[in-house]
Amino acid sequence: MVSRTASEVFIQGITKDGRTFRPSDWAERLAGVMSPFRPGGAQPGSHLSYSPWCIPTVIQGVKCVVVNRQLRDLEPMAWDFVLNFAKDNDLQVSEACLLPDRDS
Repeated sequence: MVSRTASEVFIQGITKDGRTFRPSDWAERLAGVMSPFRPGGAQPGSHLSYSPWCIPTVIQGVKCVVVNRQLRDLEPMAWDFVLNFAKDNDLQVSEACLLPDRDS
């Protein structure tokens, strides 16, 4: 269960029993499906970039999708879709806040 105060949810590409989730491009595929869900709604060409509410990334060598809580507030069915994807595939989900990269 995800708390109502989580600013972001991290869907990790590791199952609850510790196996790496396949296919290897699952994060990009999930984020691609979610690309129309964005501030201001879908626009011409918006399918060519990821939504700022659903971003694929790699954290400590693990593929993840970072889902922003704004998606839940503005597109509840899309929010349910990504969380059900994680649940259906037995993926680890954690709550956190994505911090910007520090300049080197």
